[in-house]
Amino acid sequence: QLQLVESGGGLMQPGGSLRLSCAASGFTLDSYAIGWFRQAPGKEREGVSCISSSGGNTHYADSVKGRFTISRDHAKNTVYLQMNSLKSEDTAVYYCAAVLALSARKNCAPLYGGSWYASGMDYWGKGTLVTVSS
Repeated sequence: QLQLVESGGGLMQPGGSLRLSCAASGFTLDSYAIGWFRQAPGKEREGVSCISSSGGNTHYADSVKGRFTISRDHAKNTVYLQMNSLKSEDTAVYYCAAVLALSARKNCAPLYGGSWYASGMDYWGKGTLVTVSS
């Protein structure tokens, strides 16, 4: 069964840190660009960060730039999202998604910026809840 599974969510105080993981089973992520999305209560889903298949290119939404870091470990078939300096507005369900990187546009290329998040994803995880509250 081909699936993405997120983990690492939980309750954290403002200013704290969490690391989310996105692990793939049933297929290898090597040829896929991976992104993190989030959906807060009552809001639309938004793109947070993406990373190219090689890991050489990354993109961040303005709201998380400088606080979040995306990375990938090909050996572990896993992508991470390190979240530092958490704010209450980071509270959301976080999803990872994968798209086969058949073109630069689908491979989180800097030229295309945030438009990558509007690409049709091939796989989605079920999400992990992050709650930032004191």
